[in-house]
Amino acid sequence: MLESAPLYHQVAEHINDLIRSGTLRSGEKVPSVRRLSDQQRCSVSTVLQAYQRLEDVGVIEARPQSGYYVRRPATPVAEPAPSRPPLRAQTVEINALADTMLAAGQDPKMISFGSACPQGELFPLERLRRALSSRARRDREALGRYGLPPGSEVLRRAIARRSLEWGCRIDYRNLITTAGCMEAINLCLRAVTQPGDTVALESPTYYGFLQILQALGLRALEIPTDPRTGISLGALQVGLDTQPVKAVLMMPNVSNPVGATLSDAAKKRLVAMLAARDIPLIEDHIYAELNYEGGAPRAAKAYDRTGNVMLCSSFSKTLAPGLKSGWIEPGRWRDRIRTLKFVASGGHTEIVELVLADLLESGGYERSLRQLRRRCAQQVDAARAVIAESFPKGTRVTRPAGGFILWVELPKGCDSIVLFGKLLDRGISIAPGPMFSASQRYRNCMRISLGQAWNERVEKALREIGRLAV
Repeated sequence: MLESAPLYHQVAEHINDLIRSGTLRSGEKVPSVRRLSDQQRCSVSTVLQAYQRLEDVGVIEARPQSGYYVRRPATPVAEPAPSRPPLRAQTVEINALADTMLAAGQDPKMISFGSACPQGELFPLERLRRALSSRARRDREALGRYGLPPGSEVLRRAIARRSLEWGCRIDYRNLITTAGCMEAINLCLRAVTQPGDTVALESPTYYGFLQILQALGLRALEIPTDPRTGISLGALQVGLDTQPVKAVLMMPNVSNPVGATLSDAAKKRLVAMLAARDIPLIEDHIYAELNYEGGAPRAAKAYDRTGNVMLCSSFSKTLAPGLKSGWIEPGRWRDRIRTLKFVASGGHTEIVELVLADLLESGGYERSLRQLRRRCAQQVDAARAVIAESFPKGTRVTRPAGGFILWVELPKGCDSIVLFGKLLDRGISIAPGPMFSASQRYRNCMRISLGQAWNERVEKALREIGRLAV
């Protein structure tokens, strides 16, 4: 162990060495907190910090009323190959299929693997209720005030401080709050494009992006994407050289639907490539905080020196879906975005933003975030194991860097739209692959969302999907 490292780092590394050497094997219990404290001649709090560190990187897991165990590796199952979409812009028409899937997700009787809306049971809702009640008592005038752009100063300051975790140095005065991340993306696209323009995206990409492009009359240029390392920068460069691209819209960290994360070197290259061509990057950061490996990775915005990156996110996946509050750091388009925001919705709900600021500034946010990451990782591992056992031979599934979404590639000949119809009759919903492509690709693929608590009923429904996927 490195003597210069903090003591809890040294204790964590000691346990990690035992696991790597095979002394402690997968599924075995690690020493209790008290026992390790005695063995290492350190405090209980030091051991708890060490075990928290090992939990955060997925080496061990806590089991209620039992202790800590070496985490079992995910069941082996092949990952999908990099995508190969056509390198030409496409008009977008996906709303009908997306509407059917979203409607199914609203049915309380439906077991929904389709809509990526995390359920309230994953969040500390009682703490949120107390925070709302406390803020309403302390600021009795908040409900009587209009909330105008750019948004609550205390929330913008809290976001700016939080951005240090992502390698960014954001001036709170440049931030503009929004009604969620979808509004943020919409405003960014309206600021930098005109109807008929071409926008480059990952492929497969989030269907909500395609819905916005369709509504704004924009064309989509799909770029090949690796399910582990993200968008192909070489293919993107070819697209920029051959197509009249006006903006790039993507998720560099924990992308939806494949869960890929670009390396820091790739993010830096991406930002430089687009800055040299004066093409804005609209960066969706919404799932980054659900990265499994030790917190949120660096944002592409961290490498922006010219204001060419527009960073967008919200708290709907990490704190409270029902509060529906997001934000933009719009770079050199700040004034344009601020005007568009006022015209689009007038402003924000001030009391909600004040509550969010309270929650971000308390230590509770970071604690709940760690718990949510662990919960997501556990549910993804459980689902991958079921898929490996129950789906047709030759099925491939992603190993996401974070979040609660899987991209499943069924054997050729399987039709996810036909499967979608069969499952609806059985009270189960998925998101068919063609929803994630302007060129209607990925007919044999689907997105599986694991935003609900994992239980026997959910597992049985997932096995039913595999049984019918023929």
